[in-house]
Amino acid sequence: MNSERPDTRQHILACGQQLIAAKGFVAVGLAEILTTAKVPKGSFYHYFASKEAFGVALLESYEASYLNRLAALNARPGLKGAQRLLTYFERWAETQRGDDAAEYCLIVKLSAEVADLSEAMRARMLSATDAVLRELAGHVSAGQADGSIGNPQDAAALAQWLYEAWLGASLLAKLRRDDSAFAGAMEKTRELLQLN
Repeated sequence: MNSERPDTRQHILACGQQLIAAKGFVAVGLAEILTTAKVPKGSFYHYFASKEAFGVALLESYEASYLNRLAALNARPGLKGAQRLLTYFERWAETQRGDDAAEYCLIVKLSAEVADLSEAMRARMLSATDAVLRELAGHVSAGQADGSIGNPQDAAALAQWLYEAWLGASLLAKLRRDDSAFAGAMEKTRELLQLN
């Protein structure tokens, strides 16, 4: 790719995301990112001061894309709050058990790996999860309002429990190499929400 094109920064981020989602942040070196993106080292440093700065930018880009997908789910007409949540978690399980590393959740992939190595990346991931939690709490609240969710507990607390359960299920699914953790998470999700 020509390093003079205006989308070079995004191209580097996209190539890096594919590699890092598959191998992890520490395992992927700068040379591998540059080779995959077909850009010279100078292009990388034009956009990113360091690999850590690249990691922060990667997480920012990922968060924006992820929140756009959540917004698209919100825009689907005719879905009640409970249906939006179930669709979200069905999609979560689908992407985390698939073979396409580009679909893997970077928060699941990187949180344990880099939270102790990079304060900037840890803070960026925490900010991203807070944004997702706000969206999920909105779905819970909407479901409580439209009657599709029968559990009257605080929407933010329910959303946090669900998100944490699904993060745990994602890690267990990797260890077990089967769908049992996702099946259990979905069963508990339905039970907790008291679907109507």
